[in-house]
Amino acid sequence: MPAGPEVPEWADPRDLDPAIRAALRGLDPRNSAKVAGHLVVAGTLVDEDPETALAHARAARDRASRLAVVREAVGVAAYHAGDYAEAARELRAYRRMSGDQGYRAVLADCERALGRPEVAVRLVNEALADAVDEEETVELRLVEAGARQDLGEGAAARLVLERALGGRPAPSRLDAGDPGQLRVAAAYADLLRTQGDEERAVQWLEAVAAIDPELAGEDLGVHFDEFDETAEPGGDVADEEPARESAENQMLTGDVPAEDAVSEDALPVEAEPSVEAEASDEDAADDDELSGGLPPVVQFSDAELGADDAADAGFTASTLTGDAGARTRAMTFAEEVEAEVAELLGETGDDTTVPTDRSEPTDDQPET
Repeated sequence: MPAGPEVPEWADPRDLDPAIRAALRGLDPRNSAKVAGHLVVAGTLVDEDPETALAHARAARDRASRLAVVREAVGVAAYHAGDYAEAARELRAYRRMSGDQGYRAVLADCERALGRPEVAVRLVNEALADAVDEEETVELRLVEAGARQDLGEGAAARLVLERALGGRPAPSRLDAGDPGQLRVAAAYADLLRTQGDEERAVQWLEAVAAIDPELAGEDLGVHFDEFDETAEPGGDVADEEPARESAENQMLTGDVPAEDAVSEDALPVEAEPSVEAEASDEDAADDDELSGGLPPVVQFSDAELGADDAADAGFTASTLTGDAGARTRAMTFAEEVEAEVAELLGETGDDTTVPTDRSEPTDDQPET
């Protein structure tokens, strides 16, 4: 097992969220303390030093790869560090292991960053078909708008944000008490500027700045320039990397009652399955899940797009609509659980039989 980075003295396992600490109780106590220390560092540094946070999250995974909270930590840290392939892989593993259907906007954003905007749009539409709260809806719409722009569908990208702003948006109608709307407005200004409408972009930015000057000057990370599809997964996406702010850091530390400190002396730990082998199996499963299918179903009419916008974009509403029934069916929760159990047991899919105990008599064989 790789040694991994040293856990600093300030990393106190008691600072972890109680739910995470409860998940670590099944480990050997000293191994649990080490994993907890790495998770504390990962959660603390994920914003200011994501590379170091990722190194600690990976060290925790080396010691406890079968824990959902650990895979979640790796996924979140990888997303912030710009390793989108690993982020998508680990967050999907977390979802399979925990049953939590969160991180949908983050997963869609990872697909966009990896040069698969059409998959990002499909994931957004599938997420919006379920009950989602207002905050997640904002994040999903921001990702969808960026993916539409990547696909050359500038008119559709604009309509996505205009719908999120109420249908017929005007800078004067911004609600100072709605932070989600302000984020969409700032992204809308960026999109207008990208599409050459500088005058309206300035109007929207000034309206946002009058309410939240920091937001108007902040790089939201929701860029509308097309991603370089030749970029290596997990490589440097430079100024085109998507929003890190949209990642929900569910590893936040909190104050909990103090407990007896656990020694952090290194001891041999339980053997964990090869992360590389698991990753290979998960990649294959993810490829099967994401491949195939028809274009995603969207809800833009030709009237909404307008004749000019539709002509400029090179499509009509009919070209954006696919047969939802013919698309690849998503795995049910029960199937996801079954797949995860098979993965953890190391099954390969080959039929196996249990050897018969030959010491037992059969009908054709007299007892002795």
